[in-house]
Amino acid sequence: MGEIRLMKGNEALAEAMIRAGCDAYFGYPITPQSEVIEYLSREAPKKSKMVVLQAESELGAINMIYGAAGCGKRVMTTSSSPGISLMQEGLSYIASAQLPCLVANINRGGPGLGTIQPSQSDYMQAVKGGGHGDYHLIVLAPYSVQEMVDFVKIGFELAEKYRNPVMILADGAIGQMMEKVELFDFIERNQEAPEWATVGRRPGKDRVFITSLFIQPEKMEEVNKILQAKYREVEKKEVRYQQLNIEDAEYLLTGYGLGARICMKAMEIGREKGYKIGLIRPITLYPFPYNVYNELAPKIKGILDVEMNAGQMLEDVKLAVDGKTTVKFYGRMGGMIPTPEEIIESFENHFIYGGKNV
Repeated sequence: MGEIRLMKGNEALAEAMIRAGCDAYFGYPITPQSEVIEYLSREAPKKSKMVVLQAESELGAINMIYGAAGCGKRVMTTSSSPGISLMQEGLSYIASAQLPCLVANINRGGPGLGTIQPSQSDYMQAVKGGGHGDYHLIVLAPYSVQEMVDFVKIGFELAEKYRNPVMILADGAIGQMMEKVELFDFIERNQEAPEWATVGRRPGKDRVFITSLFIQPEKMEEVNKILQAKYREVEKKEVRYQQLNIEDAEYLLTGYGLGARICMKAMEIGREKGYKIGLIRPITLYPFPYNVYNELAPKIKGILDVEMNAGQMLEDVKLAVDGKTTVKFYGRMGGMIPTPEEIIESFENHFIYGGKNV
């Protein structure tokens, strides 16, 4: 068993970076994730040779990530909603250059500068590609402080396996809450640069060039085909999800991250009232578990999708069920968090009372 601690989500994320052998962190403070760089500045020098640098802006941070990743280093940045928006151009460059890195977005309410309260309003940006061009991030959605730890390790593994940026899409509540976590042991890494890294001349080998600029359309199309083939492989092999009480379920609640956690309590309340409710939680938002929803859809009477936004994952749920069952939505926006009681009320209004009280 690893070391057990009581930790805040942002600090657990930072500790996991140190233990995962992260070579460098480049970031810029923004609420509600500023504790990440504060923790790293204090703790990383005691435990590792990790470089921790506050950039002049989010634009500077993501381009530092681009450069360090190109040298074959294990690198990470964190930010929150509007800060992540500023990083989108750099993320598109990194995806095109096929470089591994890890990015965490601790969502706050929006649009605009919005509020510092927790939200899930960045789903579309993360999953559909927030920058320009045909690219994808691999997106992991933690619902606990423990998963904030676990997904750092898994995220780096996925990023390096597929040479692709990975995003941990959390929210302000997960970043700020304190829970017991089990920390993994420090990872010893081989510091030899991979073959694709640009580290200057190596005896007997051609010089490596890394770029996302391909002037000739034929070459740009070739690069795109390579990326699309990689995404199909990710969709085939890396889907992650959780199911609860599916065996006898007549209805399903679904949500991700904090929303799914609240749905778990709502499911308990519903079952106490005699409703056969199950739950499905996507853990990877990209790749999305389309097949799981599609296979369950004909066996149930309806799905209630619960999110802390206006219904951004709702489109994917509807695509997944392909008209085989009814899909309804309940959401809160702007930093408001739904309660389990609200969810059950919405469920009853939609599916028990026939929508009469919706």
